[in-house]
Amino acid sequence: MDTLRSVESFVKAVQAGSIAAGARLQGITAAAASQNIQRLEKSLGARLLTRTTRKLSMTESGELYYAEVQPIIAALSRAQAVITEFHGQPQGRLKIGSSVAFGRHVLMPLIPAFTRHFPKVSIELVLSDHSLDHVTEDIDISIRFNQQLEPGLVARKIASVPVLFCASPDYLQRKGTPSSPDALFQHDCLMFRVPVDGRLLSWVFDRNGMHYEPEINPSIICNDIDSLHRLAVEGAGIARLAAFVANEDIRRGTLVALFQSAAAPHEAVQSASMPLSFYACYRDQHAMTNKVRAFMDYLVKEMPDAW
Repeated sequence: MDTLRSVESFVKAVQAGSIAAGARLQGITAAAASQNIQRLEKSLGARLLTRTTRKLSMTESGELYYAEVQPIIAALSRAQAVITEFHGQPQGRLKIGSSVAFGRHVLMPLIPAFTRHFPKVSIELVLSDHSLDHVTEDIDISIRFNQQLEPGLVARKIASVPVLFCASPDYLQRKGTPSSPDALFQHDCLMFRVPVDGRLLSWVFDRNGMHYEPEINPSIICNDIDSLHRLAVEGAGIARLAAFVANEDIRRGTLVALFQSAAAPHEAVQSASMPLSFYACYRDQHAMTNKVRAFMDYLVKEMPDAW
């Protein structure tokens, strides 16, 4: 029996939450992974996993065994990465997770040049506004905005992107232009529902150094930023958009950015929307391989000074 392969099947199944998902991490079939685990249990003379149609859980013996072997599998994985990148040449698969809008509008234009510079690196890109798990989904590096940060990840800030509140000229002609965020209650607001936890993404402003949220009247709610962008262009209302989503339409005149001019000197209150901070995240210091470092450095270098 290939004990190491069987132990890896067991560890990956626990980490991924199912034998099938663990098998995908190993690059083998679910049947092969199941057989590996069965052979391991037979050699140990103990049941490690309890399998039902809905849930995979460890037995008491499984928990004890997992605690001992998981660090070994992790160490072997790190050792393989070190040898793969022995001469400092980034190579191998780099799996990148990102929010959908940042991936589409920022990462996609940058990745071709990166792969030309590092031809031995192959990219797998996972775009999702749902929570991405570095362990179960085998993510090397994820790009997250500040509301998506999770404890336990190492995060390096790569960009601070202005948030723009935009509407089409047609909408503003029909409904008028709000003079301040406090006037938003009288307008049709297109709001983003965060897929991770189902909450509405707050519209936060800065007034005299203090954060505040004006009263909002949502007319349309959607869990996809690009769809809200399209709705704003078509005149459905006011949308909160990152600059990299809205700028091209603003340049074309199909969207107008609101609250951009500073308040007159005699006005006591000035309002500005809070920017979005983006971070490159990885699991821990052992996950900082040459390919991860190369991609992170490339992102920092390529992020524009102004959006």
